[in-house]
Amino acid sequence: MKNLITLLIILITLNITAQEVLRVEPPNWWAGMKTQDLQLLVYGENISTTDVAIDYEGVEVISVTKVENANYLFVDLKVAKDVKPGKFDIQFKQGEKVVDTYSYEFWERKEASAEREGFNSEDVIYLITPDRFVNGDPSNDEVDGMKEKLDRNYNYGRHGGDLRGIINSLDYLQEMGFTAVWLNPVLENDMKEASYHGYACTDFYQVDRRYGSNDEYRELNEELDKRGMKLIMDLIFNHCGSEHWWMHDMPMKGWINNYPDIKITNHRRTVNQDPHASQSDVKGMVDGWFVTAMPDMNQKNPFLAKYLIQNSIWWVEYVGLEGIRQDTWPYPDKNMMTDWTKELLEEYPNFNIVGEEWTTNPAIVSYWQKGKYNADGYKNYAPSMMDFPLQSAVSEGLKEDESWGGGLIKIYEAISNDFQYPNPEMLTIFPDNHDMSRFYVQVNEDVDLLKMGVAFFLTTRGIPQIYYGTEILMRHEGSEHGDIRADYPGGWEGDKVNAFTGEGMSNEAKDMKEFVSRVQNWRKDANVIHDGKLMHFIPEDATYTYFRYTDDEAVMVILNKNEEAKTIKTDRFEEVISDYKSGKEIISGKTISDISEVTVPAKSAVIIELSK
Repeated sequence: MKNLITLLIILITLNITAQEVLRVEPPNWWAGMKTQDLQLLVYGENISTTDVAIDYEGVEVISVTKVENANYLFVDLKVAKDVKPGKFDIQFKQGEKVVDTYSYEFWERKEASAEREGFNSEDVIYLITPDRFVNGDPSNDEVDGMKEKLDRNYNYGRHGGDLRGIINSLDYLQEMGFTAVWLNPVLENDMKEASYHGYACTDFYQVDRRYGSNDEYRELNEELDKRGMKLIMDLIFNHCGSEHWWMHDMPMKGWINNYPDIKITNHRRTVNQDPHASQSDVKGMVDGWFVTAMPDMNQKNPFLAKYLIQNSIWWVEYVGLEGIRQDTWPYPDKNMMTDWTKELLEEYPNFNIVGEEWTTNPAIVSYWQKGKYNADGYKNYAPSMMDFPLQSAVSEGLKEDESWGGGLIKIYEAISNDFQYPNPEMLTIFPDNHDMSRFYVQVNEDVDLLKMGVAFFLTTRGIPQIYYGTEILMRHEGSEHGDIRADYPGGWEGDKVNAFTGEGMSNEAKDMKEFVSRVQNWRKDANVIHDGKLMHFIPEDATYTYFRYTDDEAVMVILNKNEEAKTIKTDRFEEVISDYKSGKEIISGKTISDISEVTVPAKSAVIIELSK
């Protein structure tokens, strides 16, 4: 009997000590947040055999949900608005015995954090693929325990670019006239191959150590703030990486769609708007995996939805973000996307969110923008969307021969479709990005057409985004993503060409860099471009003229596709130009004493500040 009692004591002790908290996410929170609800994901061996207790003024445990996997708990807390910053223990108990504790902390929130100003039409965004920009810290090129190592000779390999390199380059970006930076995802992508792009996240709360640390990510934004610049984070709600830590021990069935029987999405994104779509097709699009390496997360699961929403708020607060770009916008559950945009903007009313809906149909893009009335009653709260229809129109319109339906008229008609958007001025516009051929290649490496396109995007309505390297004529031989996302020259020690110093650059590349810098630095203070109305005139004789104007200011922009200079009589534009007599051309710096007619050089753009 004595031996039996001893054995029982040992077994009970082993059972009690078998619990160990491995993760609590979010890893911390802030005092003074508007939302009073906080849900903690707790992960640890057999953690569901415990009860949760917290003794901290202003924090109340509302419920603890035990799911089918005994290694998870979901703990719902009610947080008082006046809760104080500080540390407290989360106790995990069996009966009266505390078997584990986790030290949690509410941080002090920065003053005016909720009122941060998101990116807007005053900004020009510089899009960077971090692995391919600047290697500022070679010591993190490879990290012990992480699967993929450095291979700069492989177009899909990791090349070593990092956050330190971006921090070191901020003076250059500021001098070029950029006011915001969007980074392709920087969170951990511990995948076996092709992990450089960042779109297969394996830890939603950890910066990839080959890029640096969470602290360096925050340092980047602090340095941007010093320069009056903004930071935009790339997030992915649709999928994670197949090597994400929870893929080896999922909380419950239905956390991942179509698991373990992988089904690839049909990619027919119009099912979100199609009144005739079958539910099987809707499910096939929304619940299908993007690719086999990217499991499709089920945002209809309320615990996962809460996890993702809180994760985005955590990063905004932790880093001090001014914007989020959401990848693969139409693929997650659209009702969850409504909840997310609404909750995020309730916490940060002046924040900005831009979504990727890759279509040339403006009716599809406009469906998602804040303020849009949709026939099916659907509402979203995203202030901005990526303007893929305009990108396509500009690329085609500049290359094509002029005809009734081709050439510059495509740009005109794309802008004419602005009636479909509740707020076209908030659309994010761009000549290219990380997923398509560089604009320089799209226009057949014609520098004149490239300049015309860039001038257009920097002066029309919307928020312009420029992909890294456009300003120095970066090109690519192949058409794969790994080719398009090439290394920025001068970002690695020993590079023969250095875009930062100009060493080894061609005269054409230097000229392009000066062109972009001149227009962007002028644009910084051009309120008429930021907030003015847009009026355009039907293209004639391979020229397209439009105006940005207010009651007191006006800027005239003319694109000339002709192989020779074109003199344009301006009486046709009388309704805008009547009060103006002269002007200054921004690109050349020349003064125009009489604007009754304007001569535009061959294959070029002119940007004229008008004077009364």
